[in-house]
Amino acid sequence: MDLPLEHLLKRAHELAKPFRVSDGKRFHLDDVDPGDTLDLTSEDKPRAKEALQIGIDTLAALQDRLYAQDRWAVLLIFQAMDAAGKDGAIKHVMSGVNPQGCQVYSFKAPSNEELDHDFLWRCLKDLPERGRIGIFNRSYYEEMLIVRVHPELLAHQKIPAPLVTKKIWKQRAEDIVAFERYLARNGTIIRKFFLHVSRDEQKKRFLERIENPEKNWKFSPTDAKERGYWKQYMRAYEDAIRRTATPEAPWYVVPADNKWFTRVVVAAAVIDALGSLDLQYPKVSDEKRRELATAKRALLRGG
Repeated sequence: MDLPLEHLLKRAHELAKPFRVSDGKRFHLDDVDPGDTLDLTSEDKPRAKEALQIGIDTLAALQDRLYAQDRWAVLLIFQAMDAAGKDGAIKHVMSGVNPQGCQVYSFKAPSNEELDHDFLWRCLKDLPERGRIGIFNRSYYEEMLIVRVHPELLAHQKIPAPLVTKKIWKQRAEDIVAFERYLARNGTIIRKFFLHVSRDEQKKRFLERIENPEKNWKFSPTDAKERGYWKQYMRAYEDAIRRTATPEAPWYVVPADNKWFTRVVVAAAVIDALGSLDLQYPKVSDEKRRELATAKRALLRGG
C-alpha cells in the first residue's frame, strides 16, 4: 500500500534532521562520524534501497508539482573530497526526476573568461530557473576550499593586490551568505551537501579504481596528491560550513563511508526541502474549464 505523502514527508524530515546544520557557530566536523548509519546496519541495506526507491518516486511527484507551479527554484550544491560519492548520489537520487525540470552543472578549474569575472559569476549564470531543480557538482564554495588550501591559485585570479588580505576567506564567506540570502528572498530554495568520507574509505575507493580496469578512468594522480592536504581540507570545510550555514541555506553534513546510507539521507533532505514549499498544481479557472469542456465535445464528435 502506498504511504500518504504527509507520512513520507515526516519520515524524510526525521531522517535528514540529524545531519542538518543551519547555525554553524557550534559546528565541529569531528562530531560527525563518516561511518554513521544511525540505527541501521549492513543487514538493513535492502530496506534502505527500498526506502530510496520510495524517496525517488516521492521526489519525482514533488518535482512535477514544482515544475507545474513555476514559482520556486531549487538549488542543490554538492561538495566533497574525491571519491566521496557525489556523482553516484546525484545519479541515484535524481534518477526519477524529469530531465526537463532538472539542470546539472559540474564546475572544474575556472577558464580564462571566468577568471576575468568575480568568483561568483560562473555559478550565477547557471542558477536554476523557476520551476526547476539546479544541481551544482562543486560550486563557488571551491573558492573557500581548494583555493584556500592552494593559495597559489589565488594569485591567478587577477584580484587587485590590496584586496588580497588575511580577511579574504571571512569576506568571501560573508559574500556567499549575502548572495544565498538574496536568492532565498527571490524564491530559490538552497540546500548544500558535504559528503563526509573518511580518509581510510577514500584510500579504499582509490585502490579499487586503480585495481579495477573498468574504473581506471575515474582515477587521476592528482587525486592521490590531494590526500596529502587532508588536514588542510578538513579545516577549510569546517570553517566554510561554520561561516555559511544559515536557516535559509543550511548544510547537510552527510556520512559518506556507506553509499547506500548517503543516498537515502540526501534523498530525504531534498524531499524535506520540496515538502516545505506546499507545492500544488495550478488551479484551473472557470474560463479554462469551459474551454476544456468545449474541446472535449469537439473531440467526441470526431472533429
